Amino acid sequence: MIDNETNRLSRLVSLLTLLQTKRTVTAGELANRFSVSTRTIYRDIRTLESAGIPVVTQDGKGYAMLDGYRLPPVMFTREEAIALLTAEKMTAQLTDAITAQRFGTAMDKLRAVLKRADRDHLETITPHIQVLAPTGQPDPPNAYQQLMAAATARRVVHLHYWSADSGLPTTRDIEPIGLYLSQQWHVVAYCRLRQAFRDFRLDRIQQLAVRDEVFVARPETLQHYWEKEASRQGKDKVVIHVQAAAVLPASAQHLQDTKHHYGWTHDQSLSDGVVEMTFLVGSLPYMAAWLLPYAGAVTIREPHALREHLRELAQRAYDFFCVSDQGMT
Repeated sequence: MIDNETNRLSRLVSLLTLLQTKRTVTAGELANRFSVSTRTIYRDIRTLESAGIPVVTQDGKGYAMLDGYRLPPVMFTREEAIALLTAEKMTAQLTDAITAQRFGTAMDKLRAVLKRADRDHLETITPHIQVLAPTGQPDPPNAYQQLMAAATARRVVHLHYWSADSGLPTTRDIEPIGLYLSQQWHVVAYCRLRQAFRDFRLDRIQQLAVRDEVFVARPETLQHYWEKEASRQGKDKVVIHVQAAAVLPASAQHLQDTKHHYGWTHDQSLSDGVVEMTFLVGSLPYMAAWLLPYAGAVTIREPHALREHLRELAQRAYDFFCVSDQGMT
């Protein structure tokens, strides 16, 4: 009985948080989120209303908090605070100065609502968490913040960009749709010069300026871009199974960071910690060279030709590093 009441109290607190962070949420969404019935959600909503919480029921849409109503800050657990501290350190190294500064301000607000013991604990573990900055040329100051704002507001961006294809500086206007991190930050945008979507690395941007011009919203997302690129560039479907437990954490991160460059389309979690990854690639030897370091953790499901390329690479490595050494001794 006590456990049931504790679970219900925890659910009510989480429900309040969701109502403050989303415009509307349906009873079905809430039931799925908390693994309860919609009838239970109806009772929870009535409980909140009885407690004086102004929950608004929008016919056909769901529930929302009365506009302008705010609850006092929700207390964080120690584990949640540590997770946010980690995010703060990542933001400081992996985004631009303005974003890092704003995240730091948000963290100051978080520390202000923590209990003194938790604040002291956070201070103690701070030097034990480090995030190293990526190697290579630094991004232009505030590039991440400006491009993210431009993508959100649908503003055209003028770039002075060092092209990787020609090795020469170019000038172009782009319509950004999103950013992603893969060793370096990238922005995917419609390039008016090339009349097509392109992938730009932020560290190759020499200068940028956000224009006043607003571009028409496009239906494309980052996922759409990667899928289209994969089908355009690749003709061979590749399916592999990755045994997550057999991959070192650093190698697993590298696998996730670089998969977009090899025609990745989607992942599917299977049983026993296996992840099925599907690709559309244009060069099986190129794919084999990428997969070889993951020997022992990756199983090739299709095509058979990819296994042959991997065997050939492994044999060449063995002949060079092992057989040659034996001959020298």
